Amino acid sequence: MASKGQKFNSYSPELKQEILNKYFNQNQSYSSLALEYSVSKGTIKTWVFKTKNGNKISLDNRGRPKKEENIDYKERFEILKNYQAFLKAQREKK
Repeated sequence: MASKGQKFNSYSPELKQEILNKYFNQNQSYSSLALEYSVSKGTIKTWVFKTKNGNKISLDNRGRPKKEENIDYKERFEILKNYQAFLKAQREKK
């Protein structure tokens, strides 16, 4: 369980993939990878376990896709506006 005020590290998917490639393809140990990349052995073990079970490493810790960086707010606004007009028309029919 996390302690109050605890800081969590985040690692890029590219770094995770590089570490996993070295683990699987070059048969490097958890310890050597942990020393080389300054990542804890437990974290690397978790990534390996998730990879072996078919999980993608680009997902966040809760298994959800990471948030999109490029959101088109104008397009979303137009969709919402059209939906509101549709709901208003439906209410007026009744």
